Amino acid sequence: MAKFGIEFIHFLADLEVNNNRDWFNANKERFKTSVEEPFIEFIDHVIVLLNKEGASHNIKAKDCVFRIYRDVRFSKDKSPYKLHMSALISPGGRKDFLHPGFYIEFTADKLRIYAGIYEPQNPLLEKIRQKISKHPDLFKKLYTASSFRKTYGQILGEKAKRLDAKWRSLAEKEPYIYNKAFYYKCETDAALLLEKGLDRWIIQAFKAAKAMNEFLYFK
Repeated sequence: MAKFGIEFIHFLADLEVNNNRDWFNANKERFKTSVEEPFIEFIDHVIVLLNKEGASHNIKAKDCVFRIYRDVRFSKDKSPYKLHMSALISPGGRKDFLHPGFYIEFTADKLRIYAGIYEPQNPLLEKIRQKISKHPDLFKKLYTASSFRKTYGQILGEKAKRLDAKWRSLAEKEPYIYNKAFYYKCETDAALLLEKGLDRWIIQAFKAAKAMNEFLYFK
């Protein structure tokens, strides 16, 4: 697997106070060798780890890793670069918004993992709500499982202000039916990048999310 050095953290910290093209271009080789290349190597390693735990992803890091360049066309913030490295490990990689995924994001001070479905379109959201309505006890069992609660705490996501009439009685029993997204997050200190426990943290987070991700999966 990739060996992250302290320079990975230092580069992202420096970028935070030098988020401009002149500085980045002057430090581009530093970015490639200390940040981009080890991160890509690490994501290939993570895909292998997750497949050993039953993920069966037929993808490579190149399908999953997001570019560090920001799309500023419609943003008030014109900073040209992201302050993190990230990847979406899912059946279709970073462009896959139809299936629950495993999103990894490393900043200068935090390592974050997100799992689940972030922005399901209405047809998929309808399928999720229908599945919850058919299996409310199973759904609750998954998000109250000790490993899920210990790792992620709760399911996150924007709430609908109104529900179709068909969901209102279910909402009294299961408030998560109001969710317009179903994702969960955990994080730890970036110092773990330099320690031996990084793989263990990744695997534990994946295992804690696996059953809920499978519940939210539709072919």
